[in-house]
Amino acid sequence: MIEVSRETKETQISVKLNLYGTGQASINTGVGFYDHMLEAFTKHAHIDLEVSCKGDTHIDDHHTVEDVAIVIGQALRQAIYPVQSIERFGNATVVMDEASITCDIDLSNRGFLVFELPIGGKVGNFDVELVEEFFKALAFNLPLTLHLIYNRGKNKHHIIEGAFKAFAVALRRAVTVNENAGIPSTKGVL
Repeated sequence: MIEVSRETKETQISVKLNLYGTGQASINTGVGFYDHMLEAFTKHAHIDLEVSCKGDTHIDDHHTVEDVAIVIGQALRQAIYPVQSIERFGNATVVMDEASITCDIDLSNRGFLVFELPIGGKVGNFDVELVEEFFKALAFNLPLTLHLIYNRGKNKHHIIEGAFKAFAVALRRAVTVNENAGIPSTKGVL
């Protein structure tokens, strides 16, 4: 079990993560929709994740969403790197009713994000622009190369949840153990 904490003037965060878990989640960020997305991510990545956050949500949810992503990224970095004996690459297309989202990842140890989800406005009280902030903070703190591509859909909830689930499945596939892979790079290091 990896444990990472972060405390700033804006947030106090504690994360516990087991990369090869069973999808158990205990999420409390103070942001309901975000908790729901992290629970979906945990379930479909087959990781165990505990997140506790006290944030300045009286201002807005930005610091909470971004800082939790930073800490989850740091925990995943400890669990994954140095990359050895895993697939390294993963991809998934997930559908939720009318929505379809594709995620491609490379556990490259280089942070990069391509985010092509045409969303704006709110889902409930949640500012959907924070979805990109989540994936940006995660991609650069893990780090990994992450592409999230919208295929179709109208319902913002479905599009966003599809993105979290597609990322979860792609990550699960990328960390699949492959003893024959050694260090999966022609450079000999990632």
